[in-house]
Amino acid sequence: MQTAPNNPVAPQPEPPSLRPAARFYILAITLLGVALLTHGLWNWQAANLSRFLVLFVISAVASGMKVTLGAGSGTMSMNFLFVLLGIQSLSLGEALLIGVAGIMVQRLVRAKQRPTLEQMLFNSGSICCSIAAAYNVYHEGMAMFGGAVEVPMLLLLAAIVFFLVNTFSVALVISLIESRPVVAVWRKTYFWSFPNHLLGAAVAYGIYELSRSFGWQTSLLVLPVLYAIYRSHRVYVERLEEAAKHAQEQLRHAEELAALNRRTIETLALAIEAKDQTTHDHLARVEVYAIEIGKELGLSSDELKALEAAALLHDIGKLAVPEYIVTKPGKLTPEEFETMKIHPVVGAELIEQVHFPYPVAPIVRAHHEKWDGSGYPDGISGEDIPIGARILSAVDCLDALASDRQYRRALPLPDALAFVMKQSGIAFDPKVVEVLARRHVELERMAKTSAMTNRNRLSTDIRVERGAAPDAGFEAGTGDLLNLERSLAEKAGRALERLDEELKHCPVAEVRRVIRNIVREAIPYDTLVVFRRDGRRLVPDFLDGICRENFRHLQIPNGSGLAGWVAENHKSILNGNPSVEPGFLSDPSMASPLSSALAVPLEFLDEPAGVMSLYRTDRDAFSAAELSLLQAVAQRVGRAWPSSLTLVSTSQEFPVDASTLGLSSSQASD
Repeated sequence: MQTAPNNPVAPQPEPPSLRPAARFYILAITLLGVALLTHGLWNWQAANLSRFLVLFVISAVASGMKVTLGAGSGTMSMNFLFVLLGIQSLSLGEALLIGVAGIMVQRLVRAKQRPTLEQMLFNSGSICCSIAAAYNVYHEGMAMFGGAVEVPMLLLLAAIVFFLVNTFSVALVISLIESRPVVAVWRKTYFWSFPNHLLGAAVAYGIYELSRSFGWQTSLLVLPVLYAIYRSHRVYVERLEEAAKHAQEQLRHAEELAALNRRTIETLALAIEAKDQTTHDHLARVEVYAIEIGKELGLSSDELKALEAAALLHDIGKLAVPEYIVTKPGKLTPEEFETMKIHPVVGAELIEQVHFPYPVAPIVRAHHEKWDGSGYPDGISGEDIPIGARILSAVDCLDALASDRQYRRALPLPDALAFVMKQSGIAFDPKVVEVLARRHVELERMAKTSAMTNRNRLSTDIRVERGAAPDAGFEAGTGDLLNLERSLAEKAGRALERLDEELKHCPVAEVRRVIRNIVREAIPYDTLVVFRRDGRRLVPDFLDGICRENFRHLQIPNGSGLAGWVAENHKSILNGNPSVEPGFLSDPSMASPLSSALAVPLEFLDEPAGVMSLYRTDRDAFSAAELSLLQAVAQRVGRAWPSSLTLVSTSQEFPVDASTLGLSSSQASD
């Protein structure tokens, strides 16, 4: 049986796109085939013309009995058997004509795609080369060894030579066109047909023996047998093609489901981003790091898929945590941390509803567990923690430290890695940390080129103009100022009484001075800044104390930094980090000695009007009592401040009283 690839030479429909080496090879094979055919016809011999004509016709008919191979990669016909008979019993010219006629019929009759002239010439040249090589092997063997080598052995050797020359010539042109290794092409595409050629040699020998005993006409009896074989094989191949088609459809369906799962995961990740904007690039980077470490640690395919999903979804439980806690640009209170600790539990419960075919929920639940058992929510330790969670924990920490956050600047990657390495065997799995330490430079480069980091963000910062009010109306708003005031110390009470009294009688232009004096007396500070709301941003309206120049030109978007978070969430911050304001994070030259911030919202008629912020150079310098007092002051200031905004120029400032601030003269002049 002979195989002829359906499209071995010129890629359709543009033959000029062939590589020069492939074009040269095609031309060489074509010219060699023409030379061999010309030589055979020039030295034509026909000892038995009737026998030649019968074999010629039978070969043509057998060539039409072809089966298309799967995926249209080629066709297989019964032609090779008669080519081998021609090699054994006819002259070279007769065998070449039988082969060329057979390849023409095989390529043209009932062809799904018409071959180009270039393809036909190449296939004809290839078959001529194959027949000539096999012919010479058979007849030179007969002449050289005579009866010492049996006909079956020579037929077998001729079949092998024909197979090698025919299949390698076509595999080589495919290799040149597609830039693939020729041996790999040959093994994948044609090696499977080798047994067919051996079987053809055996059948040819059987016909040879019948012809010797009963005459060459007995070869006609082979045609019905071949047709029966052809029909059964055709049905078999069609069933295989049907099964392959069904398998391809199932594979395509599985790929579509996998793509849908991926899009679903990324959509859920976007939902997390809508809650916590710091996770936009963080999720993509954690995914790259985690997957590469998982591969090196030998995770299975399902474990890697679970880790990939968990890398994107590990913080999904934050959807159940109040937004003011998730986005708070400072330390959490014990109560806030208790609320935050539910997010891995809620995240795992949400993931369980998705019914992933691999274990994602256990990774999400355990991603805050620590190697020594001091983590949460379950306090498990060591290898009891899922391997995916151990990887995610270390990677999550490294990237969080190396990324800008609302409450601090990013650490240099080596410093962040040094912190993680110190926690090896305490918080993190030593095996994971070892891989992370060894490959962090490579992984960082891969993370920066990750396509996912270029995903579009959600439109969480737009303003929707339509919609005057909710159906239930707006909240009237009361607050709990009385409860706060009951907890104030005696000094605070006197300060509030004095503030109330002076605000009743002082001119509008003196409001800022009065407030400065009262606040300084009740709550010592190094810097005081009152921000007023200007559309969707905060601008400084009043400055006092050291480092005031650092604040003079700040314009803080609502929700950004420390003051922006207070204005957006109507929540106060105790001992926040002053350096997280957007202007400071983006400009290292703005660094100041201020280390603690106390910030409360200013409201007028229950509408946000601004933020009052106090700063000190010491860390954690403000107390909860001072927070309560400043909240009470802000409630009173909110009533008076807006009415004075149009009468007094903004960004007013007063000279620093160094003795009041408790600073030396050199510090006060900074």
